[in-house]
Amino acid sequence: MKVLIVDDSKAMRLMIKRALRQSGFSGLETIEASDGSEGLEKAQSQKPEVIISDWNMPNMSGMDLLKALRAADHPARFGVITTETTADVREMALNEGASFMLTKPFTAETFREALAPVVRG
Repeated sequence: MKVLIVDDSKAMRLMIKRALRQSGFSGLETIEASDGSEGLEKAQSQKPEVIISDWNMPNMSGMDLLKALRAADHPARFGVITTETTADVREMALNEGASFMLTKPFTAETFREALAPVVRG
């Protein structure tokens, strides 16, 4: 299964990859993008089944990325990782088609709980 990780922080992308491994998800091919614009390009060219995206990024936010993917009928399951914890943010993401939402900081256990329904492996 191919997973696209979109975050403007290289360190956070590495933490997400490590959390995937520590959560017991194996056999995943990970692709990285440094912002929503690059994420959109890679989603279209690489066809990942799951996209894990930061909410706040330069050039194109996670919400704008999600909207662009849904407008293009991209079938990937989309998840948001953010420090934004309000009910409004969660509702907005889920209403736009996000499959899951994780709050930073996350643990391997919370990562596994959020992703288990959408990631096979």
